[in-house]
This record gives sequence, structure tokens and C-alpha cells, in this order.
Amino acid sequence: MNSYISFYLLLAYKFKFMRFSKNIFFLLLLVSFINKSVIAQQNSSKPKLVIGIVVDQMRYDYLTRFQSQYGNGGFKRLLKDGFSLENAHFNYIPTYTAVGHTSIYTGTTPNNHGIIGNNWYDKYAKKSIYCVDDNTYKTVGNDGDGGKKSPYRMLTTTITDQLKLAQNMKGKTIGIGIKDRSAILPAGHTANAAYWFDGGSKGQWITSSFYQNELPNWVQKFNNSGKVDNYLSTPWETLYDIHTYTQSIADDNNFEEPFKGEKRPVFPHDIPALRGKNKNYSIIKAIPAGNSLTTDFAKAAIEGEKLGQGAYTDFLSVSYSSTDYVGHQFGVDSKEIQDTYLRLDKDLESLFNFLDKKVGKNNYTIFLTADHAAVQVPSYLKSLKIPANYFSYKKFTDYVNDITKKYFNAANFVENISNFQIFLNKENIEKNNLSVTKVAEVISENVINFKGIYKSTTAKNMQSGSFNKGILNYLQNGYNQKISGDVLLIPTPSTISYSKKGSTHGSGYSYDTHIPIIFYGRGIKKGFSKNKYRIIDIAPTISSLLKIEFPNASTGKVIQEVLKN
Repeated sequence: MNSYISFYLLLAYKFKFMRFSKNIFFLLLLVSFINKSVIAQQNSSKPKLVIGIVVDQMRYDYLTRFQSQYGNGGFKRLLKDGFSLENAHFNYIPTYTAVGHTSIYTGTTPNNHGIIGNNWYDKYAKKSIYCVDDNTYKTVGNDGDGGKKSPYRMLTTTITDQLKLAQNMKGKTIGIGIKDRSAILPAGHTANAAYWFDGGSKGQWITSSFYQNELPNWVQKFNNSGKVDNYLSTPWETLYDIHTYTQSIADDNNFEEPFKGEKRPVFPHDIPALRGKNKNYSIIKAIPAGNSLTTDFAKAAIEGEKLGQGAYTDFLSVSYSSTDYVGHQFGVDSKEIQDTYLRLDKDLESLFNFLDKKVGKNNYTIFLTADHAAVQVPSYLKSLKIPANYFSYKKFTDYVNDITKKYFNAANFVENISNFQIFLNKENIEKNNLSVTKVAEVISENVINFKGIYKSTTAKNMQSGSFNKGILNYLQNGYNQKISGDVLLIPTPSTISYSKKGSTHGSGYSYDTHIPIIFYGRGIKKGFSKNKYRIIDIAPTISSLLKIEFPNASTGKVIQEVLKN
């Protein structure tokens, strides 16, 4: 505002015949009014609540395939009144849950944020580790070990962190997801709380002492409400007549994994009878009711924490995980996945209506996306004569050991093979007066002949080369020099290491990378775009909307098309 003051003082000086003191007083009042008006306009342009929704394992085509059976208040509401990016993709490998959630909220890829998988081999500790395990903390909510978690392995800040910093730690951030990693990583390092569902014999929402030392009253009340048992008291039947589910293959087929205790993977699924053989309360994760439970808990959080009701912007991250469990078990083309999305559509409608009532229709902003997509069941593709393959780590390990025997007369050079990466035993290699770089090169050159391997490269190439496009660019974005392996592999399309029933994800191919990104609400235009955008563009776009600094390692760009201003 100093420029305004200088301007008006200059005018006053030039017009000396005016009563100077009276006009200066008037001018200062005017400047004060302008200043307050600008600040009020800036504050009014910000939403009171941002809701980040991540649908686990959602392919983009689920928006179009099931559209005829969606209602008007869920996905269609977002598409009609929001802005949809129809050509949005992940830009790294591997496309796993923890990596996806982290990349969405940090605005960067694993080479920067350090979350390179759900689990990965720690070459320093010589063991496999889980992305959010942290024995420094204890479970809050029950006497189990499910709460010994934190986001400390995530090396960068998130949108949620930056919002807290911009508001001097005012406002609230809450993370919610059935999976611990899906609740913890989006909420960032500065969250007020993150809550996830502890199944098995527990059936409760819990948290970690990283956030707090006891559950708030609203969480305890929710856990005591009996909602989980209510959801598990009825069979899983299709929402509509199963004969109308024409966007999926026959219900009875050989490409789906039945629940334990079932003879065939067909509707109806008798959940009350099956829960005892399927880890009791954990079965809710693998049915649409898990999404409904998550919606109920999100509403309870909005009400219990009074989100969107204060003077500062709050942030709620919600991850719908049951879609992923159903997809893994039954596959992309199943009646189960179609029914799950039709029911999720109803859950979203319920959540949006709740937000309208509690926060106000024009007071919140939503983005909806996915943490990855999924490949169609390879055995199903093979039945249609479409190239697909299953990868055996055991056979591949034997193959790599044969290579080291042939070229180096040694079989102890490989320490671990996982996530399509080879970790070499550097001590044993050096004892044989060999360089790790040389051994890695020889392995990389020879494993390309193994069935199911499409490309291979070394850590040295990742560090010294620059791949600006294509699938090797995705691999490089996912490579972290400090923690990744020595040889990196890319399987052929539709090749997975998994059961022949059900499916998975993890590659850099379109079926795993093409996901929806929809923005909706305050500050968002209506429309759609077919331009190509990356998942890492969400964080800087929301940061721009909120007028805050980007996450500290962000490499994404602002999607100007979606923003009103």
C-alpha cells in the first residue's frame, strides 16, 4: 500500500491551494479503505476448507465406462460443475499407493521425496522396510502395534505442510484413509492428526502418538457407534440389477479370486458368514462398505473438528482404499469393481451434500484423483490373445545368479531383488576385486534376454544420463540415488508379478498412469481439457489457489486452465 500513499501525497503537494491537512486525512482514510478491501478480497477468494480425495486404483476410464449408471450428485456433479483433466498421468515408476499419495501432495517424484515404494529393500539396514513404520511412536486408540507410524521417511513438505506454515500453524489438517500410508503421507509432517482403520480383531480407527496422546471424543464416539458391525451384518449384493452391469465381464469367471470360504467369486458375497475366515473386521477393507465407512468417518471429522468453520483455511485429505482391495482381488473388468464404483458414487454424493450443509456450497474446494490405476488381469488378456505375461522373481533370481557365475565365477553378488530392482552385495563384489559398476553393467546387458523384461539399465546410467521423455524418463523420476537399487528393470507391457487371479499395478504404462484429476468448488472454473498434465501438477495448482508457497521440492507446474483468477 506504500505506492498508494506516495501517489496521493504527491497529488496533495502539487495542489497546494487545497487544505493540506484535511486532504491528507482524507487520503489516508481512502488508502486504509483500499487496503482493507484488497485484503478482504484476497481472503474471500480462498476456500474455508480444501478436501483432497484420492481414489485408490482408479483408472480414468471408470469415469466413462460406468457413467450411464452414476447419479447426478457424485462423479457427474464434479464433471458438470468442476474442471476435468482427461489426459492426466503419473510421470514416474513405480506406480504404488504410498508413492502416489506422496507425489500428489508434494508435487514431485520419488527422486526427490524419497518414498520409492510401499515397501522397499533398505540397503543400509539390510532388510525390507515399510514406508511409514516408526517404532519411535506408539498406537493411540488400542493396545496393538498398528499405530507405530509416522511420515518421517518422506523427505519433503506437502501442500498440507505449506498451508500450515503459511498460516503460522493455524488452521487444521486431518488425514483419513483405511490404509495407514494413505492417511499419513498426504497429511504431511505438521498435521493435527491422521487416522486409519485397524482391522483384524480390533475394528477401530486409530492414530499414532506422533500426532497426539489420546483419541478425541468424536473418534471414540465413532468407534463405539457400532457402524462397522452394522456394515458387516448384511451380504454384499449388487446395488442395481446385476443384468444391467453390462460394462463388466461375466460374474462367474476364472480370472477373479474368491473370498476365503467361497467356492466361486460370484454375487452375493455372504459377508457375515465370510468375515471369520477373512481376518474378521479386515474384510470391510475389501468391500464397498469400506468406502462408506470412510465417508462416515470423514463427516464425523468435519463435524468433530469444525473444519471449514474458522478464520483460517483447513485441509482434509480423504483416501478411498476399498477400490484398491476390490481391484486386486477381482480385477478391472469384474462386476465387483463396477458395483464398487457405483456405490462410491453414492458415497461421494452424500459427502458433497454434507459439505454443502456444514461448510457452505461456495466455501470449499475439492480435488479428486487416484494414486495409480491398474492393468487388466493378464490371464484374461491372454485368453483374448492379447500379449500379457507373469513374472517369477524366483526364476529371475536364479537367472541373475547364473549370469554372475558365468562372467565372474560367483553366486553371491546379488543381495536383494524386489520392485523390479536389483541390489548388489558391494562387499562381496569388492572382495573379488571387481567394481560394482562393472558387475551392474554385465547384469543389465544380460537380463534383457529374460522373458518379461523389456528394458534394463544401471544406477550409473540413471545418475549420469538424462532421459527427457518416454518410459526411461519415468524410471529416472522414480530413481533415488541414495536408496534405489543398482540395476533397474522395466517389464514388458501387461507383465506382472502376481497371482493369475486378480490384478495389480506398478508400471509406467498408460493402464497404470492414466488417472482422473478433477478440480471443483471455490476458485475453480467449469470445463475440461485434453492437454497432458502430470500428477505432480496438483500441488502447485492448489498452492496457487491458496496463495501459498509450493511444497519445498515441487517440480510440477500450475494448471492455469482450471483456476478462475
